Amino acid sequence: MKSDDRELQSAKKFDSSRADEYETQSRIALAGYEACHELAACMLAATLGPGGNRRILIVGVGGTAQEITAVSRIEPTWRFVGIDPSEPMLARAAQRLEEQGLSDRTELHLGTLDGLSTDATFDAAMMLGVLHHLPGDDAKNAILNDIANRIAPGAPLILACNRYVYAKKPHLLAAWGERWRMHGATSEDVKVKLGKILQGADPPASEDEVFSLLANAGFERPEGFFSSLFWGAWIAWRTAL
Repeated sequence: MKSDDRELQSAKKFDSSRADEYETQSRIALAGYEACHELAACMLAATLGPGGNRRILIVGVGGTAQEITAVSRIEPTWRFVGIDPSEPMLARAAQRLEEQGLSDRTELHLGTLDGLSTDATFDAAMMLGVLHHLPGDDAKNAILNDIANRIAPGAPLILACNRYVYAKKPHLLAAWGERWRMHGATSEDVKVKLGKILQGADPPASEDEVFSLLANAGFERPEGFFSSLFWGAWIAWRTAL
């Protein structure tokens, strides 16, 4: 199975029903959802500098398009290209961008990065909440390489995903369940919600593995800036040619 086929296969679980609940559920599943996206925007602005006509690639934009919302709060002249293989999730993103008046600064594409020309060189890329949904290292390496081939040498990548094998961190998994219960879920609800989250998920086994994947794709100097239970967020730079 090709890497883009794996991405499309992973996207199938983000059907209409899951897309409908994503806005609320993502904020419960990730304690600090808003903070992570705000800090990601701040890290990007601190790296690229304020102002200008920057073009930012957003991989996995579907659902809330929160990356674009957060960056736009401090950089009103930057433009975005967002891509997502899930049609329902991309539709939710389009709706959110329209509501916030950001549609004219954003191009949305349904599909995978294979369908996006390598001639379009971006000033930076963001990929939050995608990597742990891709099965196996081959698919993870492929998407990171696809990003590297579409951003300028020396450009930053903001990456965020779950890391650790869930079953090997039972205390974190239990705390994750309590997070849902804190927001009104019953014990049975928690089992269902965790089951949905774990469905088909294959996170990197450690932060070191995240760094290894980045290095294999030509990214250097990874630096963490946010952590929440299984979740981590980093900035890294495409190796300069």
